[in-house]
Amino acid sequence: MELDPLLLSRIQFAFVVSFHAIFPVFTIGLASYLAVLNGLFYKTENPAWERLAIFWAKVFAVVFGMGVVSGIVMSFQFGTNWSNFSLAAANFLGPMLSYEVVTAFFLEAAFLGVLLFGRGKVPQGVHLFASIMVATGTFISAFWILAANSWMQTPVGMELIDGRFHVTSWSEAIFNPSFPYRFAHMVLASFLTGGFVVAGVSAWYLLLGRDVPANKKALSMCLWLLLVLAPTQAVVGDFHGLNTLEHQPTKVAAMEGNWQTREGAPLLLFAWPDQAAQENRIELGIPRLASLILTHELDGVVPGVSEMPPQEQPPVWLVFWAFRVMVALGFLMIAVAVAGLWLRRGGRLYEHRGYLQLLRLMSVTPFIAVLAGWIVTETGRAPWLVYGIMNQAEALTPSLTGGMALFTLLGYMAVYGVVFWAGVYYLTRVVRGGMLPEEEDRIVDEVERAMRPLSASHIPFDDDAGHPVRS
Repeated sequence: MELDPLLLSRIQFAFVVSFHAIFPVFTIGLASYLAVLNGLFYKTENPAWERLAIFWAKVFAVVFGMGVVSGIVMSFQFGTNWSNFSLAAANFLGPMLSYEVVTAFFLEAAFLGVLLFGRGKVPQGVHLFASIMVATGTFISAFWILAANSWMQTPVGMELIDGRFHVTSWSEAIFNPSFPYRFAHMVLASFLTGGFVVAGVSAWYLLLGRDVPANKKALSMCLWLLLVLAPTQAVVGDFHGLNTLEHQPTKVAAMEGNWQTREGAPLLLFAWPDQAAQENRIELGIPRLASLILTHELDGVVPGVSEMPPQEQPPVWLVFWAFRVMVALGFLMIAVAVAGLWLRRGGRLYEHRGYLQLLRLMSVTPFIAVLAGWIVTETGRAPWLVYGIMNQAEALTPSLTGGMALFTLLGYMAVYGVVFWAGVYYLTRVVRGGMLPEEEDRIVDEVERAMRPLSASHIPFDDDAGHPVRS
């Protein structure tokens, strides 16, 4: 059997990126949450805010470590599997990745140790400043990475000379047409992820009756945040969709499962796209609603996938269903946030066990929504790597064989499987251990200095009893 190096390379990159993406999207939101908690403690000196900050710093330490481990090798694939693309785009992507390291990674590295290990060893104001700097670093990192990825979606500010991209305007290339919408969409997704995870863990603690006053504060704060951000994300997503319609109409056509350009296109709730026949075998939709959403007119024209030749079409079934998973989970998040407001007004927010159990389950939905969104974004531009200019086959390393691609794919899957198992196992132990007793939280001067980020969790990997101990 002949192995296709292009297909295997695409699977490998999708696997590595998807695995890595779930960690930054959590740490961006969690870093900002830690900055808020430390700010509240600095202003009020309420020990509940400090205890929450100490606990979530442990979680942040584990997730941040997993993100570094999973992401450090991701860029290697550009050289091993996509060397033609690396050579062509080096004049732009090289500086962009360097800016991310210099402005974001160095900032996070400089202040992460103070955030994780500096409590009680530096003034509270310095510790608060460190937490703000770490949160700022996560935003800066997201800025550069999304600017680079958005340029691949909507390439401007450059010209192609002898097979290489040369930047003609850095401002146009960085602030390309899709970047503002994609950056806003991703930041809101990060806040929603952090909010639902904190809400889910807090709800679980309330069900167990553990640290009730502190977790009531955490849950209340998160639900107010989610009540505002979940609907806001839907609005930003709509603007993002309109921008995509302007610059990548075929992607929108695949998202809507619309094969032929037509007026008054329905919004399909269910369909079974058939790429070979260029039609949907089964479909159920609301008449004219897709046109109304995309063009703000009932008879607006919606582009069709068949406008492009088959070799330039994305896999419609994957884009179509990934988009519906993302949107459905988004509306579910809005409903859960509104339900929290209704229970709050009835005075039953912290006692309604069914709602608290629902929040526990909701803690995983943002990760699924983020992965579905990235599938829509990346698969929807196929077969292009730089949209409309360089396709995936042209970007592949010429000497790469199917056997080599399969070997590295299986290697990544094995290593990342071990990393994921170890990380989730350790993170579960941290969450089960909960917050340290109040009298232990403030005893930091006597604690031995930790030598590595995961030591900030205060829980050894091999403590079968799961008891919190000092590192």
